[in-house]
Amino acid sequence: MIEKPRKLPPWLRRPLPADKSFTRTEHILNSLNLKTICSSANCPNRGQCWARGTATALILGDVCTRNCRFCSVATGRPAPPDPTEPSRLAEMARQMGLKYLVITSVNRDDLPDGGAGHFRDCIAEVRRQCRDMKFEILTPDFRGCRSRAVEILRDALPFVFAHNVETVPSLYAKARAGANYEKSLKLLKLVKDSFDDIVTKSSIMLGLGESDTEVEQVLKDLRSVGCKRITIGQYLKPSPDSLEVVEYIHPDRFEQWRQRASELGFSWVISSPYARSSYFAELSNTSP
Repeated sequence: MIEKPRKLPPWLRRPLPADKSFTRTEHILNSLNLKTICSSANCPNRGQCWARGTATALILGDVCTRNCRFCSVATGRPAPPDPTEPSRLAEMARQMGLKYLVITSVNRDDLPDGGAGHFRDCIAEVRRQCRDMKFEILTPDFRGCRSRAVEILRDALPFVFAHNVETVPSLYAKARAGANYEKSLKLLKLVKDSFDDIVTKSSIMLGLGESDTEVEQVLKDLRSVGCKRITIGQYLKPSPDSLEVVEYIHPDRFEQWRQRASELGFSWVISSPYARSSYFAELSNTSP
């Protein structure tokens, strides 16, 4: 049995920046009453990303209809979609001077389309006000409305489509209750098959007790459904009630996974302890 880690290893310790860029990003988000996954999920990259003037917008509220134990986002009954959110999101993009916007959301199993229509509306309004904007959307699995949601999103093309499998199938019951690994793969395949020239992307966390064989199989499964982009990062416990870290993976091992993912045909790979789904997403030079 692997001993439960007691403290962060040296490669996972870094200060929270507080320079002018960080403060400016924080001010813009607060003034427009916008949520980010950076804050809601206690992302360890918040300081670095905000200091670079980037943030991942969290639409459809910050209350999730599920209770995944790797995540610190609140669970409960969400409010209805806010019709003013698309315009506030566009204003944020304008004030921050963004050229690449990543939009994600909580799970909204309470909505007939899983929130797809709101994703579409947000993209349309930002694009109307910022004509050269490029988009990446990180969506939930659209449980029970997958085909309908994908068809609704057709009106928002082009974008990079991301959906995270998060972990290996054997850990879903423990870490991702309410989700289904095969259905997540089917969503990625459906998007790839439905839209010409779309780029799909996913992400996996290490350190929850998965084996190397399982990780290898996830990478192969993602390639089998046409996924070309992958981020591989270290799971870090985001709240007292979240799952414990089973193992801290050394940076050398992440480099080995980066090489292996490239060998399997992924065209864009970020594999490091701090890698997250939207980490440095704006630096990809092949985004639509």
